[in-house]
Amino acid sequence: APIQISAEQILREAAERQEQHILDPIVKIHDAEEYQSHLRDRRKHFEDNIRYRREHIGNWVKYARFEEDNREFERARSVFERALEVDVRN
Repeated sequence: APIQISAEQILREAAERQEQHILDPIVKIHDAEEYQSHLRDRRKHFEDNIRYRREHIGNWVKYARFEEDNREFERARSVFERALEVDVRN
Protein backbone atom coordinates (compact mmCIF):
# COMPACT_ATOMS: atom_id res chain seq x y z
CA ALA A 1 0.00 0.00 0.00
CA PRO A 2 1.36 3.49 -0.84
CA ILE A 3 2.29 5.70 2.09
CA GLN A 4 0.27 8.88 2.46
CA ILE A 5 1.86 11.99 3.87
CA SER A 6 -0.17 14.90 5.13
CA ALA A 7 0.56 18.48 4.16
CA GLU A 8 1.19 19.20 7.84
CA GLN A 9 3.91 16.55 7.96
CA ILE A 10 5.55 17.92 4.79
CA LEU A 11 5.59 21.44 6.23
CA ARG A 12 6.96 20.23 9.56
CA GLU A 13 9.79 18.32 7.88
CA ALA A 14 10.59 21.28 5.60
CA ALA A 15 10.81 23.58 8.63
CA GLU A 16 13.12 21.16 10.42
CA ARG A 17 15.46 21.00 7.41
CA GLN A 18 15.76 24.76 6.95
CA GLU A 19 18.96 26.38 8.10
CA GLN A 20 18.65 28.50 11.18
CA HIS A 21 19.03 32.21 10.45
CA ILE A 22 21.96 33.43 12.50
CA LEU A 23 21.92 37.08 13.46
CA ASP A 24 25.16 39.00 13.60
CA PRO A 25 26.17 39.70 17.18
CA ILE A 26 25.42 43.17 18.45
CA VAL A 27 28.58 45.25 18.54
CA LYS A 28 28.89 47.81 21.29
CA ILE A 29 30.99 50.74 20.16
CA HIS A 30 32.41 53.11 22.74
CA ASP A 31 34.25 55.79 20.78
CA ALA A 32 34.84 57.21 17.29
CA GLU A 33 38.04 55.22 16.72
CA GLU A 34 36.25 51.97 17.51
CA TYR A 35 33.40 52.98 15.20
CA GLN A 36 35.81 53.66 12.33
CA SER A 37 37.51 50.31 12.95
CA HIS A 38 34.13 48.58 12.86
CA LEU A 39 33.22 50.28 9.57
CA ARG A 40 36.59 49.34 8.07
CA ASP A 41 36.14 45.68 9.07
CA ARG A 42 32.60 45.52 7.68
CA ARG A 43 33.68 47.15 4.43
CA LYS A 44 36.49 44.62 4.06
CA HIS A 45 33.96 41.83 4.63
CA PHE A 46 31.67 43.24 1.92
CA GLU A 47 34.57 43.74 -0.52
CA ASP A 48 35.71 40.14 0.07
CA ASN A 49 32.17 38.91 -0.67
CA ILE A 50 32.11 40.94 -3.87
CA ARG A 51 35.50 39.59 -4.96
CA TYR A 52 34.29 36.05 -4.29
CA ARG A 53 30.99 36.40 -6.20
CA ARG A 54 31.18 39.58 -8.24
CA GLU A 55 28.10 38.79 -10.33
CA HIS A 56 25.82 38.22 -7.30
CA ILE A 57 23.84 41.47 -7.17
CA GLY A 58 22.60 40.77 -3.62
CA ASN A 59 26.12 41.30 -2.25
CA TRP A 60 26.26 44.72 -3.90
CA VAL A 61 22.86 45.74 -2.56
CA LYS A 62 23.71 44.66 1.00
CA TYR A 63 26.95 46.62 0.83
CA ALA A 64 25.23 49.76 -0.46
CA ARG A 65 22.47 49.48 2.16
CA PHE A 66 25.12 49.14 4.86
CA GLU A 67 26.65 52.42 3.68
CA GLU A 68 23.21 54.07 3.57
CA ASP A 69 22.45 52.88 7.10
CA ASN A 70 25.67 54.56 8.24
CA ARG A 71 24.73 57.76 6.40
CA GLU A 72 27.64 57.36 3.97
CA PHE A 73 25.61 58.27 0.90
CA GLU A 74 28.56 58.99 -1.39
CA ARG A 75 29.97 55.55 -0.64
CA ALA A 76 26.56 53.94 -1.19
CA ARG A 77 26.26 55.65 -4.54
CA SER A 78 29.74 54.47 -5.49
CA VAL A 79 28.82 50.88 -4.60
CA PHE A 80 25.65 51.07 -6.70
CA GLU A 81 27.60 52.53 -9.63
CA ARG A 82 30.19 49.74 -9.39
CA ALA A 83 27.35 47.20 -9.35
CA LEU A 84 25.95 48.68 -12.55
CA GLU A 85 29.32 48.18 -14.24
CA VAL A 86 29.04 44.48 -13.45
CA ASP A 87 25.44 43.95 -14.51
CA VAL A 88 23.47 46.79 -16.09
CA ARG A 89 20.28 44.69 -16.38
CA ASN A 90 19.71 44.49 -12.62
